[in-house]
Amino acid sequence: MTENNRIEYKRELTDRLEKEVIAFLNYHDGGIIYIGIDKYGAVYGVSECDALQLVIMDRLKNNIQPSCLGLFDVIHETREGKDIIKIIVASGTEKPYYLRRFGMSEKGCFIRIGSASEPMTQRMIEELFARRTRNSIARIRSLRQDLTFEQLKIYYQEAGLTLGDKFAANLELLTEDGVYNYAGYLLADQNGNSVQVAKYAGTDRVDLLESKDYGFCCLVKTCKQILDRLEGVENRVINKITPRERISRSLWDKVALREAVINAIIHNDYSTELVPKFEIFADRLEITSAGTVHPGSEQDDFFAGYSMPRNKTLMRVFKDLAMVEYLGSGMPRILKAYPREAYTFSTHFIRTTFPVSPEALALEKDVMKAEAKTSGAQSKGLVTGQVTGQVTGQVTGQVERWMYDVLTACIDPKKSMEIQEIIGIKHRETFQRNYLDLLLEQGLLVRTIPDKPQSRFQRYKTTAQGQTFLKQNRQ
Repeated sequence: MTENNRIEYKRELTDRLEKEVIAFLNYHDGGIIYIGIDKYGAVYGVSECDALQLVIMDRLKNNIQPSCLGLFDVIHETREGKDIIKIIVASGTEKPYYLRRFGMSEKGCFIRIGSASEPMTQRMIEELFARRTRNSIARIRSLRQDLTFEQLKIYYQEAGLTLGDKFAANLELLTEDGVYNYAGYLLADQNGNSVQVAKYAGTDRVDLLESKDYGFCCLVKTCKQILDRLEGVENRVINKITPRERISRSLWDKVALREAVINAIIHNDYSTELVPKFEIFADRLEITSAGTVHPGSEQDDFFAGYSMPRNKTLMRVFKDLAMVEYLGSGMPRILKAYPREAYTFSTHFIRTTFPVSPEALALEKDVMKAEAKTSGAQSKGLVTGQVTGQVTGQVTGQVERWMYDVLTACIDPKKSMEIQEIIGIKHRETFQRNYLDLLLEQGLLVRTIPDKPQSRFQRYKTTAQGQTFLKQNRQ
């Protein structure tokens, strides 16, 4: 409970708050300010916590330049039964930050040195300004200027917020010249930005099952579409009911998956004109985004949740819409489920790899065995003696309707997904083992590309035996 280069304690709110925040904005690691704790670590608490939060946010919004919106969070916490305020400040990308009333001068610019916030020298100010990021999406002019934002307005309305006439300026969607910037382009109703989700049959990129682009619309909508696909479709939940309990396992941790998807979309380096990519393999999910995190302390800060937001405008919008909670909270949530080794860093990219849960796979095998035993026994009982070599035997017993429907449909070759829809089985592995394989084993169906069973061009066609079977069992 002592102050250091990243922690500042204040017993109460004072006129020095902006100075401390500016020092952390200009510091390479950012920092945290606690209101209601004195410099010795004793907890005094604050009164009227909600009102105090609003005052702090208003002061930081209006008294600091360049705008630090999206670079700080003001959070209410409780310690020793007392209310305190926690202000999380990220390192900014538009250094030097300064007090509006003093401008970019020694009276207005501060930086964190040890446990103190010190004035910057004129030389430091000039060097920081010279290095100020030139490729920020807030500084890049939009490819188009005929932008509309109806989708964004709807999302804000659903969050209980309203975008006024000056929303483009308030959300920092304009350049210094007053035209739409690249952040505005990404959040507009129509744009050229899309994000790819690819699915492969195996553990490499040889057999592509599906590739779909999501986007060309507001980035918030794109994010929601990808979350719907990964959370609602791909991250299947396996359930097993035992005499004692119901066991449920998902392929990937739900919280970590959501955080990783949103992080990749918010923090992608769009100035490179590259977009995030999501790839689903038989044994893992890979999320790749454009960006760089250097080895050493920068990576340590990244995993601690201290890294600076690459796109503060996007961060601010997603936070307004409650799609992220507070600054730096995503990485700790991910690390609860996956180790640091889930991340790999290259010169221009960051890749997140989530392996498929072995517990989920083991549970799925148990469920499939039970289903196969029941369904297989029923199916074999219904079709015993009907096919041997050439179809010469007669059907004994009632033939299930699904066999007739599938064989009829596959007179014209069909994809496995199309056959699965005909039967109405949602679980892909259950469909493969208990239905499709049965028809193949009986010689009623055949693959159109037999030497490449996993090919994305694979189709299934009713054989001559299958057609004879249909004639003998008209329904």
